Formats: sequence, C-alpha cells, structure tokens
Amino acid sequence: MVLFFKDKNELIYAVDSPKDLDSKSISKLEWLFVGKYIDNNQISSKKFLGPKKTMITPWSTNAVEIAQNMAINGLLRIEVFKPFCESLKSFDPMLFELYDGLNQDIFKNNILPNPLLEIDDINDYNEKEGLALSNKEINYLENLSIKINRKLTDSEVFGFSQVNSEHCRHKIFNGKFIIDGEEKEDSLFKLIKKTSLINPNEIVSAYKDNVAFVKGPNIEQFAPSKADIPSFYEKTTFESVISLKAETHNFPTTVEPFNGAATGSGGEIRDRLAGGKGSLPLAGTAVYMTAYPRIDSKKSWVGKKREWLYQTPLDILIKASNGASDFGNKFGQPLICGSIFTFEHNDDNVLLGYDKVIMLAGGIGFGKKNQSLKDIPKSNDIIVVLGGDNYRIGMGGAAVSSTETGKYSSGIELNAVQRSNPEMQKRVANAIRGFVEAETNPIISIHDHGAGGHLNCLSELVEETGGTINLDNLPLGDKTLSFKEIIGNESQERMGLIISEKDYETLKNIADREKAPCYKVGMVRSDKKFIIQSKLSTKNPIDLSLSDFFGNSPQTIMKDSSLKIKFSKPDYNSSEIINYLNNVLTLESVACKDWLTNKVDRCVTGKVAKQQCTGSLQLPLNNCGVMALDYSGIKGVATSIGHSPLVALIDPSAGSRNAIGKALTNIIWAPLEKGLKSVTLSANWMWPCKNPGEDSRLYKAVEACSSFAIDLGINIPTGKDSLSMKQKYKDKEVVSPGTVIISAAANCDNINKIIEPGFINNNDPIYYIDVSNNSKELGGSALAQTLSKIGSKTIDIIDPNYFKKTFNVIQNLIKKDYVTSGHDISSGGLITSLLEMCFPNNMIGAEIDLSFYEEYDTVTTFFSENIGIIFQAKPVAEHELNRNKINFKKIGNVNNSGVLTILHNKNQNKFNINHYRDIWFKNSYLMDIHQSGKIKAKERFENYKVQPLKYHFPKNFKGLIKKVNKSSVKAAVIREKGSNSEREMAYAMSLAGLNVKDVHMTDLISGRENLEDIDFIVAVGGFSNSDVLGSAKGWAGSFLYNEKAKKSLMNFYKRENTLSLGVCNGCQLFIELGLLHTDHNQKPSMSHNDSKKFECIFTSVEIQKNNSVMFENLSGSKLGIWSAHGEGKFILPYSENKYNIIGKYGYSQYPANPNGSNYDTAILSNQDGRHIAMMPHLERSTFQWNWPFYPENRKDQVSPWFLAFENAKIWLEKNK
Repeated sequence: MVLFFKDKNELIYAVDSPKDLDSKSISKLEWLFVGKYIDNNQISSKKFLGPKKTMITPWSTNAVEIAQNMAINGLLRIEVFKPFCESLKSFDPMLFELYDGLNQDIFKNNILPNPLLEIDDINDYNEKEGLALSNKEINYLENLSIKINRKLTDSEVFGFSQVNSEHCRHKIFNGKFIIDGEEKEDSLFKLIKKTSLINPNEIVSAYKDNVAFVKGPNIEQFAPSKADIPSFYEKTTFESVISLKAETHNFPTTVEPFNGAATGSGGEIRDRLAGGKGSLPLAGTAVYMTAYPRIDSKKSWVGKKREWLYQTPLDILIKASNGASDFGNKFGQPLICGSIFTFEHNDDNVLLGYDKVIMLAGGIGFGKKNQSLKDIPKSNDIIVVLGGDNYRIGMGGAAVSSTETGKYSSGIELNAVQRSNPEMQKRVANAIRGFVEAETNPIISIHDHGAGGHLNCLSELVEETGGTINLDNLPLGDKTLSFKEIIGNESQERMGLIISEKDYETLKNIADREKAPCYKVGMVRSDKKFIIQSKLSTKNPIDLSLSDFFGNSPQTIMKDSSLKIKFSKPDYNSSEIINYLNNVLTLESVACKDWLTNKVDRCVTGKVAKQQCTGSLQLPLNNCGVMALDYSGIKGVATSIGHSPLVALIDPSAGSRNAIGKALTNIIWAPLEKGLKSVTLSANWMWPCKNPGEDSRLYKAVEACSSFAIDLGINIPTGKDSLSMKQKYKDKEVVSPGTVIISAAANCDNINKIIEPGFINNNDPIYYIDVSNNSKELGGSALAQTLSKIGSKTIDIIDPNYFKKTFNVIQNLIKKDYVTSGHDISSGGLITSLLEMCFPNNMIGAEIDLSFYEEYDTVTTFFSENIGIIFQAKPVAEHELNRNKINFKKIGNVNNSGVLTILHNKNQNKFNINHYRDIWFKNSYLMDIHQSGKIKAKERFENYKVQPLKYHFPKNFKGLIKKVNKSSVKAAVIREKGSNSEREMAYAMSLAGLNVKDVHMTDLISGRENLEDIDFIVAVGGFSNSDVLGSAKGWAGSFLYNEKAKKSLMNFYKRENTLSLGVCNGCQLFIELGLLHTDHNQKPSMSHNDSKKFECIFTSVEIQKNNSVMFENLSGSKLGIWSAHGEGKFILPYSENKYNIIGKYGYSQYPANPNGSNYDTAILSNQDGRHIAMMPHLERSTFQWNWPFYPENRKDQVSPWFLAFENAKIWLEKNK
C-alpha cells in the first residue's frame, strides 16, 4: 500500500509499504518528513511532478535506508511529489513524469522486461538503436554470426557496439592517417607514446589503466588500524605514486548538463580509484567550453542566438558547473583548478562554436607504489561489483558519445546520459580505501564502471583470462529491465573488482560497515571466453570468445587533405584602448570566475595547500592548485591546465605548443622536486574529425604536441579523445574548434613556498620574461575575439630549450626565496596580467615602463598573449637570470596608489584598480544572478571588495606543536555514510595528543561500539545520506530511533566529564538532536543559506568572550577559517542573551557571513561550555598552509585553531 504525508510546502511524500504501518511508525515518518499523515488512499485534487514510476531514485534509496535505521523495516520505496506549476514545465522526461493525482497505483508497473532477441538484420538494428557501428563493423558481426553458426543476441550486438566504440577503443587515435596522399608513419597514439619512451622520467604506469602513475615521495598514512571494525587511528609510512587523469564528458553535458558534468566528475574519480589495485583521489579540476551565454546585451561580438538543440549556453554553464560542483562537494573531493572559455564565430565562410560543449573533469591523486600495477587473475577468482542498482539510464552512452550531437533522436541521446549519485560512490570509495590502506591489499584487479556499464567493466577485468557473469546476481532497481539493459546500463556509481574467494568475507564486512552494496557476480575462467548467463532463465545473453567480443575489425584509415582557412585579421585603433580593455575584461575566459569558485568545496580533506582564491579579498586568480600528500610534511602534488583553441584555428601546431606552454607557466609557481623534469602531462583531444581538413589539422596538432613535449624532456602518459565535436541542427552544422586541453601534474617539494599572483608592496622590483621568444601577434587573442575576428598570424613558442632553461631558472629562484609574487601571461595579454596582480588586495598599484617594446604599437604590446611571466623578486635574482642568459626586463615597482600606470611609446596610461576590478568582476555577478538570485548576487558584487580578511591572533601565540606524550584520553570521530571530513578532524585531534577512534554509525547501530570508554566525541562534516530530507535529518533519525545508538549517545551526554564537538554536518546533527539546548521549549534549527546554494569561502570568525572549554583562551581573537556548506543558517528563536554564542562571522553581510545566521552566529555552545556546534571548519584550518591568506612574516607550525584541541585534551586529562 502507498501512504501519503504532506509538509508545510505542500510536498507529498509517498511511502510504498508491503503492509499497514502502525501508529508508532507513522509518527516516526511524520517526524522525518516534518509533515502530517494523510489518512486517505489517494490525492486527486491536482497534478504532481514526480519520479518515473519505473525508476527508484537515489533519493528514495537513501530515504528507505534512513527509515530502516529508524526501525521502520520493509519499506519498498519513498518518493517526493511536487504540485505541478508553470516553473516546473521544463522537467527532464528521463527522470520525471506528470501524475494526474496520486493514488495506490503510482508505483505499480505492469511492464514486462523485453525478451532476449536474436538479431536478423544487424544493419537495421544498428540504425534503430543508434549504435554508431561502421559498415566494416557490421560486416564483421555478420561474419562472426556465420562463424559461430548462430544469430547474435541483442546483448551481443549492443555490447560489441559499446566496448568497440570510438569512445572506448580510440580507433582514430590508433588508426592510419593518409594526409595529402602521404601515409603517415606513426599513429596518433604512437606519437603520444613516444613522449614516454624517450622521456620516461618518473613514470611507474602509463597507458595500462585509465590513469597514469609517476613516482612520489615517501609519505605518512594516517588511517584506522582496521577498516571492518571501529579502531584507533595510527601512522605508517609508504612509498607513494602520484596519479593524473582527465576525463571529458562533452556529449552528456551538451544534452543534460547537470548530470552530464556530475557523472563526468564521478567517472574521473572512479578512474583514479581503479588505478593499479586501487588508488585514492585527492583533488579535481574542471574546464567548461560553450557558446556565448548572452548575459549582457552590450557585447558587440555576440551575434544572434541559435535555436539551441537541448539547452542554452547559459543553462549549460550554470547547470554543468552545478553538477560537477555538487558531485565533488558530496563525494568530498576539492576542486582546486579550472578554466572556462566561450566562443562563436560566423565569418570567414565558417560556422564555429562550442555548441557541442567541452566539459573536462580532471584530477590528481595518490596510491602505493607496491599496488600500482594490477595482477593477472587466476581461474576461480571471484568477480565482485560494488555500488548501486541497475536502472534504464546511461544506455548506449559509449556509442552515442562517439558521434556528432543531433545525429540521433532526442530520446536515444537523452537515454544515453548517466545519472549522478555521489554519496553512493563515496561509500564504494571508502570500501576500496579500506583495502588500499591495509598492510596487504588483496585486490587482484579493479575497473571502474563507466561507458558501456557492466559490459565494458567486466569484460576488461577478465580480458586476459575469461569469465562467467551470473546476471541474476546483479541488483535491480527497475525490475522491467531486459537482459541487454541490465548488463549495458551506466547507472549509479559502481566498481568491478577481482578478489580471491578467501578474501571476500573481509571485503563484504568492510563494504557492509560503509553501507556500500557488495555483490559476488561471477568467476574467472581460463579459456578466454566471456559468458553472461541467467541461471534462473537458463539463457546466455552473451556467450563469445573475448577475441570475438573485442573484435578484429580492420584498422581505421583516415584520409584527408590539408585545408588552410585564411581568417581575417582584427582592425584596431590605439585610441580605443580603454574600450578594448573593458571588453576583454568581460570575456568569460578573462573575467572573474567567482561564480564558479564560490559554490565548490575548495577545502575538504584538509590537504588543500593552494586553490583558486588569493589575497585578502580572496579573488580567484591562482592558476596552480596544490595538494599536500599528507598532514605531517611539506610534500605535495601540483596541477594546472592549459589550452589555446583560437591559436590552434590559425595554426594547430602552435595551438598545441601554446597549450603546453600555458599549463607550464601556470604550474611554474609551485617549487617542483626536479624542476621541469618533474612534470607529467595529460592531453585531452576534442576535435571535429571527418570534416574537411580537420583530420589533417588534428595530425599536425598531435605531432607538434608530441615533439614539443619530447624537446622539453617531459612525457604525456595519459589522456582522452573525443573526436565528434560537431552539433547538427535541422538547417546547419556547427563545428567546435579543434581543442587540446593539457593538464599538468608534478611533485611539489615544499608546499609552503608556492608563489601567488598578487603584488606585494615591498621593495622587490617587477620583472617580465617572454618565454615564447617570438614576435608579438594578436591572432587568436582575447582582443581579436572581442573584435569578432580570429586573425591570420598568431603567437608561438619557437625555442623549447630556452623555455626549459627559463622554467628551471625560475624554479631555482623560487626555492631560494627570491621570488615574492608571480603570474603567467595568458588570456587578455600583459595588461590583464598586470591588473590581476593588483586585484587581490586593496590599495595596490604599480608603475610600469614598457618602453623597451617600442617596435610594437600599444595595442599589440598590451593585448598580445605571448607565453610569458611577470614576477616580483629580490634584486639578487638578476645575477641568476643574467648568468643563465635569460632575457628578462625589469619593468617597474609596486606602490600603494591603487593605480596601475603604464608607460609605452612615450604615452602614459593610468588604470584605476577599483574601477577595472569591478568591470572584471561584473561578468561573475551577471552569471551569479542565475544561481544565487538577484539580491544575493548584488550583495556579493557590492561587498566583495569591502570585506578584506583581517586577523587578531591570541597574545603569546607561538604557533608551535608542543611535544606531547600519548594521552590516556580517548576520542571518537563519528561519521555517517556521506561524511567526508573524518581524516582531517582525526589528525588535528591526534596531533594534540588524543587517541582517536574511527566510529561509523553502523558500529553504533549494531552495538560494535557503545562509547563507554570515550571521553570526547566529534561528529564531522559532509553530506550524510546525501542531505536527503534535510541536512543531518537522517543521521539524527539513526540516533533517535535506534535503541543501541540512542543509548550510547545519551549515556555519553549524562557523564559530566565529557566533551563534544559537531562541525558542519555534525553541527546540523547536534542542532537537530537538540543536544545544546535541552531546556529550551523552542529549539534552534538549521536552514538553507540565504543564497539557497552551497557556499564555500575562506572567511573570518571573531571569538567572543566565552566560557567554553575549547575556545575560552581564544576570546578576542579574529581568525581566518574555511566555511563550506549549503544549510548553515542558525535559526535562533530567542533573544541573543539566551545563547552561548562563541564565535561570530567577521562581517555581518554576505558573502563573509555565508549563510545569514541570526546574530552572525558561527560557533554555538551549551551553557557550561562543554558541547560545541559550529558550521565553519576549524579542522581544515589547522596549518598555516591551509590558510589561503595568512598574516605576513609568520612561520607557524599550526594555526591558533589548534589551541582548541589542546584545550580539550588538557581539560579531559584533569577531569578524567
């Protein structure tokens, strides 16, 4: 039966139960939904929008689990339905459907699964299903059918199309190129592989996995001693490898931006999880390239909008960045580096634009060197799938992604898009983490589930041996799926792995503890056959030799002729420099990216050493992201991005060199262990192949990329290609510019010495180096773009040896502490870089003399984008530069005028920093309107420059870690599924001398843990239960309605010698449980941020005079702290004097107060000061390198927040 509940917002919660629920269960559900039970078996008064009846949503899965934890057992499904209104008209028909009233049949489904089909006409089936099989592949399958003397099944034909798609098999990159009648000696893939053969450098694994590994330093592992039971954290050391990966999700993001970008981010994380025998993700990157979003009608270079195929460019930019951000935020991966580029061109007899968008999700991670290579499975090893149920989503994504968008019907294309469930992926990742961190990892081989679903994952797992899969053991979320749909769908977040039978029980115990679904689905064979069978139906949907399944079709041959498009050059007038600058600063590629960075977590893990934002105003100007590899040392891994698509339109070879040059002049500011030799690249190729001239251009671009990397002495051991970058409309085709995106990664040997792009008002001069060593041109520049031109001549890097030498000299200067600030020259040219160096702090200006460039006019001097750098350095650096024959120019000095003055060709130009910073920020404001709303977007625009970070440290704070003997005090970090902040919290506590235990909610519910010997509990941040039914609501239900968990918690709070701390999601838990204000009739509550979205900011908190155990001796301090949450607004129903407010945000206004809390509350305590709830993350602000803006001239081992944990330890030892 279906029971209905209604909340105050008229939302209907429908509960599918196999039996009547008693009044106690109904009462629990009323608490859970904050709604009333409707004693009626139907609601017929209006229309509702709800999920498709055939697909149980991830939301429902979490809601049912929450109910189970509250001892409401047996529920089949819980879904939420919204009253239908005009604002809901543009719903996604793949996810939702319209209901004419709600009744007992809303979950009933009479559809039967399609039977297993034998295919008579493969060509017809190919067209009907949109499988993108070539004529040669169809012939191959027809001959295979004759060879095995039977018709192929629909599963076999569909499976072949997925695992042999361009997306999965990279047939063009492995193909033969014949250009202008000349057969090229090397394939594209061979050209890329050459870089690693000639420059192996630090490579450990290349082209073996979907991720590359390079040697890393010895680092400290901080982890629980056991992963399957509650246990104390311990420290060990291991030899590490660094992982690099970049994934593109272009087609899905074009069609359904939120889920397309979210699953792109999820897929990239899974690629890193599946490296070797398992490895761990650290941080993500993102790139978005679309047509113009048309947020400002004053942009003269933006033409008439098209009738967009699926979504507008504005929708794509907002939704895609929301999706990628949401996945990383909920999974617990910080996004620390990124880029955006928008472009259209309708001139020179070509129609260009990123109508088929580019969405790149990249990332860095680490693993153990002794686990970096997979083993070969043996016969009778078992095949396991971790993760969620199967649904009819993500069908045929591998094939459809391999063709131009718009070729197939919208139904086929929408059906191919995956759906996102980051919290499920987090559970799976935690289970894998348990094995990776073990002394011995029993995983034999592991593979991510991505394109092609089970078909691709499981077949590649057993590619060297063979295997049998029992289809009946794969979990079904939709019982109407056919065999083909069960094995081919790409839904949920799953991993496949092989393990020996004797180790399965351990895996299952870890998975159960982490609430990660775990299924034994098959067994390894030794005859190289791949069989998927249903024992219940005695049918074999797939029964083929692996060699037949993977195909032996002929090598792809690409024939093309060189075709040179002469793009017209921009006309300009030097008297228009101010207008040109105003326009360039509003291009999405140049303008402020705050609208992207303010909604993505840039601090989770507590290992972020450098992210996008810098200076006292925390503006997104850093182009180099850096993560610490552990909490104890100075070693880290740096990453950056580079691309140059407009240069590539003029000259594809120059485009590749410039893309590498940009990535390298971004990463140069992190001190790298071996300088340039430490760098490893990923090259992601997005190209409109099979269009006239484009295959020739691609070959030139890849050839140049390979040669330049080889000449620089570096390698490209990983990458991805997406070679169908064209969008078809009814009356036209729009080709996306051929684009290579370079991602760089390298070992950083001192995370405390990273240089940032903000001028410092000291006596250090400003220097300029043009590392391109080439003439200045405007072709391919941002200025040309704003003039609706591309250009006929473009910039290039002509001397790789000079580039290499310059890079390494600058590295040495950084390591010697000679360099104090620095920035690359890229989009917008030298003028933009100089302005940006003045932006991140108030009252900064500079006097610049560019008279040495007298051969160029001022427009070219200001706006050409020759790869180069500007930096401040101590004058002693000049000796090193001269000694190495680096052609540098001393161009000026910094001052406090707030004006940038530039002298060129005897003309002096003055640029007021406040004025141009607002122009630069305005584009972000206009974008932010579409995600934060008009009011909050305007407040952010008005306040960002008047809320500089200011601090007041405690008196006598030395910043030292006191040597402590291990205390007898025991603490527990309590986490729920979806928590993502336990490690940084546990480490900060351990550093203070506490013995810290890892406790999962499953431990408390099962009785494995009862907290009897625990003195201090901390509930940590994250997205418990994916915030289903509200932040921490489900977590609170697990305590309130589970006897063992509730008893453990209440007994803990009865003791008067205990302390507790709830941070972020843990704070929401404490408030939901009413733990701090037991005597109040009206309890505090937590609500959504005023912006109604996730907010991440490094802000400040002022500690009030207080009596709390942890913060009393911090009274009067004003400290920087990370804040990252979506529901962080304290609703305090009584007057301020009724509350023990410990900390308030440093500014009352948004965005420094990110949520609008009553009384600016950031930290709250109970009356006696023992129990604390706070939204900002002190545990992610433990070290000086955690702070993106720290007081000058301090060299602290820890920040003042560390005192809170020391105070807790001291008090507990006294009161134990």
